[in-house]
Amino acid sequence: MRSGMTACWMPIALSSDLPAASVMPIATPAGALALWRSASGRLTAAADRCPHRGMRLSHGFVRGEALSCIYHGWSYDASGRCVRIPAHPNLTPGQSICVATRAVDETGGIIWLAEERPEAPVPRLAGLSPVRSLTVDAPLPAVEAAAGAKADAVGHIARTDGAPGFLLAAQPDRRTLVHVLVAEAAGPAERVAASRAAEALRRAAEAIREEIAA
Repeated sequence: MRSGMTACWMPIALSSDLPAASVMPIATPAGALALWRSASGRLTAAADRCPHRGMRLSHGFVRGEALSCIYHGWSYDASGRCVRIPAHPNLTPGQSICVATRAVDETGGIIWLAEERPEAPVPRLAGLSPVRSLTVDAPLPAVEAAAGAKADAVGHIARTDGAPGFLLAAQPDRRTLVHVLVAEAAGPAERVAASRAAEALRRAAEAIREEIAA
């Protein structure tokens, strides 16, 4: 995705990086988020600040179907509503105690996010399988220049020569998140080669960034 995320799906993580009952921090142009998966597998992307004392929810823990702040244990469900305050176990938290959530979905091993749920369905990259993700310390145009191709509307750089494809997402501080893609039928050797190609892409993009800054 080239810029902004209000009406677009943005690839933010791989499904394999977020097992059940876990949480991870996500950096987006719209701000920091806590991406978590409940014990039953439900995905939620919430603002990464607990309303109580401002602690990052991505430092917290998942129990059952709720995300709990590591500081005082305030817990939030998938809608973002506070459902438990340990210091007041008999209190039902008011509906005003909540964290903002974002539209999130996953398909083909990729987790997608949008500031508002777009009219278009979540992208499906048929026949492709994600290998890994890495952050490049260079803006998206530098990554495109290093790849020798432009990303499409969802950030995909497709290849027809057997080389790995890349799925790009702009990050804060002029960085780019790169997801590496190969054919679903690719074997271990091809996946290792794709990972190495991604490292080469990172070095090339960061060199281009340095040239632009000079």
